[in-house]
Formats: sequence, C-alpha cells, structure tokens
Amino acid sequence: MVGLLVLGVLIVGCSKDKEEKEVKKEPEKTEVQAEAEVEKKTYFTPFTGLEVEQKPKMRPVMVTINNHPQARPQSGLTSADLVYEMVAEGNITRLLAVFQSELPENMGPVRSARDYFVDLAKGLDAFYIAHGYSPEAQRMLSAGVVDNINGMQYDGSLFQRSTDRVAPHNSYISEENVKLGFKKVGASLKMQKKVPFSFYESAEDVKIEKYISKIDIRYGVDEQFHNTYTFNEDSKLYERQSGGVVTKDLLNDESVQVANVLFFEVNQSTVDQKGRQSLDLTSGGNGYVFQAGQKLDVKWRNVDGVLVPYANDQPVKLVPGKSWIHLVPSNPGLAKAVTYEP
Repeated sequence: MVGLLVLGVLIVGCSKDKEEKEVKKEPEKTEVQAEAEVEKKTYFTPFTGLEVEQKPKMRPVMVTINNHPQARPQSGLTSADLVYEMVAEGNITRLLAVFQSELPENMGPVRSARDYFVDLAKGLDAFYIAHGYSPEAQRMLSAGVVDNINGMQYDGSLFQRSTDRVAPHNSYISEENVKLGFKKVGASLKMQKKVPFSFYESAEDVKIEKYISKIDIRYGVDEQFHNTYTFNEDSKLYERQSGGVVTKDLLNDESVQVANVLFFEVNQSTVDQKGRQSLDLTSGGNGYVFQAGQKLDVKWRNVDGVLVPYANDQPVKLVPGKSWIHLVPSNPGLAKAVTYEP
C-alpha cells in the first residue's frame, strides 16, 4: 500500500514538471512569431520599384555622362536606376545617370553641366556630378542650387583621366571619390525627398493589347544618335542600341536593358552660337511610355520638379526595373522622331 502511494506521488510530480516545462516554452513560441512578423516587412527602391531587404536611405547621385561616339562604351550605365537622355548642343545628346540602389566602382566619361540638367537634379534632390558647365549652369552651381562637385575644381583629384581616350572623353569618377565629394562639400548622404513614381507589382500586371517589339528614336540625321530598343518577351526588358551597336557597360561588358522606355516632348530652342539649348521642363506635354511590349500615350507633368507621365489624370505606373527617359524636341516632335513596329 505504501509502495502504491509513493508511485502515485512520483507520477503526479512528473506530470507537474511536464506541465511547468510546457508553460515555460510558450513565450518562446510568441517570440518566434514576433520575429517572423518583423521579417515580413518589405521595402522598395524609389526609382525602380524593386523589393529590397533594407529601407533605401542613400541620396540619389546624378552624373552627367558623355554620349559622344568617342566616349562609348560608357562606365556604370547598367547600375543606373534611371537615365535621362537629351540634347546638349546641336543634335548631340548627353546622359544623366541616376544612381540610388547602388553606385558602380567607376562612372563616366563625365561631361559638362547644362542649366536644365541642374533643374532635373534639383527636382530629385540629387547630389549632382559634372565636369564643366555652360555659363548659366555655372551660375546655378555657384549659387548652390544643388549640392554638387565639378571636375573643373577637382580634375586630377576626385576626377581621374583615363589614358585610353582623349579629353574631353576621358574624365571618370569612382565610387570612393563620390563619397569623398559628399564630405568635401558637406552634403548629406541621406535621401530626404520622396519621388512621385508609382509601380506595378510586376510586368504581368500590364494590360497588353498589341505588342510593340521595336522602338526607334532619332536625334537629327546623325546615325550615331539613332537609338533602338528591342523588346524581349521572355525577360520583359528592352535592349538598347546606339548607332547600330548594342549599348554596353565598359565595367562588365553587359548590355543595357531597361523595363520602361519613356519619351517626353519638350519645347526646345538654341540659345547661342555654340548650339547650346534651352529646354522647357515646366509646361508639360505629350509623351509615350513603352513597357512590357505595350505603348501608352501619356501627358507628362512637372510634379515638384520631377517629370512624371500621366493618363486619365492619374500617374502612370511603371514596370519594376530600370527606366530610360528621352526628352524629345517638339520640332520635329514625337510623331516624326519616334517610330515603332510590332
């Protein structure tokens, strides 16, 4: 009888120990669940709409890239989230490469600023980099319209010359020297302005009525500034060519491929004997957006300094990925300068 009582006590004791252990384990499950909820938070890059693990904090960097045939292939273009292309003088175009998701190890060749380049940099609150300037751009940069560094002041230090090309097609700036440039002028590295771009979740969300497989844009009659974009139905990206040659990045030999190609018609006029231009970036106008093989007719607006496509009074969503924006002179206009085919 005594043995049975002892056995009963042992069984009860073991049961209580088991219950206590189970009770102690419950908070651990709660902590794991809380961690899982934190991990579910997602972030998206402001210029590409692509998902990233951490909240984007880096201030955008805008670099004026030389697009003269002697400057090709350029360095860093495959790392740019967004590229603007427009006339700098005559019918020679120049590129404004915007880097926010990443900075490549080298960027260039870097070329001179124009007043409307500075306006675009200001609209994005970008740290602006150029080598040289037009008279009006110099006045704006000297007045501190945007935080900037220029090769005219830092040639041979922050800006380095390559030996395989001749000036003005050989000025480059490295990722390290961009960051040093921020420090030299006391500029903030943090992104402060929200850009007014919106994105689909994926290219599959775009309603396709008729595929456009090839797009051509011509600036004047020089074939070196005749650009072609060819759509790949598998990747949903457009591969770019200039003068019949695939646009590649000198750093990695990869071709430039973008998810969105935009064309905005702007009023433009020649302002001096050197062929420098004046572009109206405030009045808005007609435009095209090509994405996922589809063409959209849009109106572009200047929204707090940023050029944004609109349709039916709503901002047009972009396909997640990189974008290339062409500013097209109103003379000859979109209908003549831009052609496309199925």
